[in-house]
Amino acid sequence: MGNEQDCCSRTKQRSEKESKDLIHRLNRIEGQIRGIRGMVEQNAYCIDIVNQVAAANAALNSFNKLLLSEHIRTCVTEDIRDGQDDKMDELVRTIQKLMK
Repeated sequence: MGNEQDCCSRTKQRSEKESKDLIHRLNRIEGQIRGIRGMVEQNAYCIDIVNQVAAANAALNSFNKLLLSEHIRTCVTEDIRDGQDDKMDELVRTIQKLMK
């Protein structure tokens, strides 16, 4: 797909605070995943693992919401102001993927 290559070649300048906040959230999520792996390795009770997976999924969804809202406030808004109306189509496709 051409979009994948475009996606990988694009960048976004984030403030130091925004970057730190995103990295902090990702570090916590990474810790949750390592914790889940440890639970599996220690033969933890299935429901306990399922509950931790649900918490990790919620954390990832929260991360996505934060990232997407910032994207709408900055990238999408700026691109539409610059006449790049195709950015709305890209946003709609992204939201549709998230809702699967």
